[in-house]
Amino acid sequence: MTRLSVNLNKIALLRNARTLGIPSVVRAATIALDAGAHGITVHPRPDGRHIRAGDVHELARLLAARPPAEFAREVRPQQCTLVPDETAAMTSDHGWNLEREGGRLRPVIAELKALAIRVSLFMDPVPAAMEAARALGADRVELYTEPYARAYGTTEEARVLAAYAASARAAQETKLGVNAGHDLNQVNLPRFLSAVPGVLEVSIGHALIADAIEAGLAQTVRQYLQAIARGTPARQARP
Repeated sequence: MTRLSVNLNKIALLRNARTLGIPSVVRAATIALDAGAHGITVHPRPDGRHIRAGDVHELARLLAARPPAEFAREVRPQQCTLVPDETAAMTSDHGWNLEREGGRLRPVIAELKALAIRVSLFMDPVPAAMEAARALGADRVELYTEPYARAYGTTEEARVLAAYAASARAAQETKLGVNAGHDLNQVNLPRFLSAVPGVLEVSIGHALIADAIEAGLAQTVRQYLQAIARGTPARQARP
């Protein structure tokens, strides 16, 4: 089944509003993993608005003691997702333009792969761009899913989903793995996974942490795993 990686940026953002160190990013990661999450995602930024360098090292130590779990970002992570995120941006809001930015990505990808790190590129759902991502040396793409979340439940949903499905197939034809993330939630996630083939991992933070305010973090992680199961076609489900 598709793996769930829990993004903890919002936990760190809340912690940074005070100086007492609560809520704890490491404690949140522990709860999420104990509830069945397959990995942890963080996105350190130069301004330190949420995740800080110290968090990365503490999480790396935590994940080292849990071999099946994956940690996505720094300190020799299993996976590093490269995102074209401007400093002033509220959050990630577009994928890479590889025609314009491929030249500066190539040496970064090569450096990460030399460290035995799986490299994923944050990409818009454009089938024609998948071959270029593979040519740069990427192992996976993470499809930017906010356009799907906005189209969910509207007359545009089917058209938008078709673009994601085509992009996933195009990626897989070039031997790229497919991840997805951004504004996925318990409601729209099953339909996305049932329509888009072979999604290996979803990284979810904002909606999951918002749900956890009401249901608790452990229960919310279990609910998202159930949502993934509902969206997984029978042919992909584990026995």
